Formats: sequence, C-alpha cells, structure tokens
Amino acid sequence: MWLTVLKSKLHQACITHTELLYEGSCAIDEELLKAAGISPYEQIEIYNIDNGERFTTYALSAPPGSRMISLRGAAAHKGKVHERVIICAYAMIEPSEITYFKPTICLLKDNRVQSSV
Repeated sequence: MWLTVLKSKLHQACITHTELLYEGSCAIDEELLKAAGISPYEQIEIYNIDNGERFTTYALSAPPGSRMISLRGAAAHKGKVHERVIICAYAMIEPSEITYFKPTICLLKDNRVQSSV
C-alpha cells in the first residue's frame, strides 16, 4: 500500500499571465519551482482561491526572477491575471515514511517566497 501526500506547495501565488493558444501547462518562475521542489513537467494541482476552480496540469519553468505564474492552454480558462492560486504537487510514500515525512510549503507574497516550512 502507498499513501499519497502533499509534497510541495506554493501558497498564495498570483497569476501574472494567461495564454489560451498554447498546448497547455502552467509556467512557474524557476526560482519558485526550486524553492518548492517541483520539477518541470511534474504534475501539479492548482486551486484558485478567488473563483474555486481546481484543476490538474503540469509545471513548466519560466525565467528565473520573472515571478511568472502563467496559465496556458485550457488552464487559461480557470483563472485570470491577479487571481490568487495554490499550486500543489503530491508524492506516493510508504506508510512507514509518514512519521518523518515533511512537505515543502512556500508562503508567497507578490510571487516571492516569504517563508518556507
């Protein structure tokens, strides 16, 4: 048996860009990806704080320092520029790992890491 757990979270990210005519994904500032431990092409869940939308896509790397959170393709219908989102990645672990497992949680302000847990 495996447990699905929160691996990484970017909390209170702000959408900076949307691009409907794109093959689909979410481009995230490379520095934010590294801080949260999310890899390019990794599956992510996005929860829109402002409109309640919840959807699955994958992460792409945006230029470091750009502070970009860009919803692309079909995902562009799920949020607007300036809306706040939570971006999560999950992992599968064995039950014996749960006692010491800790997710990486990055609390953001203006798409900059304010603190990490």
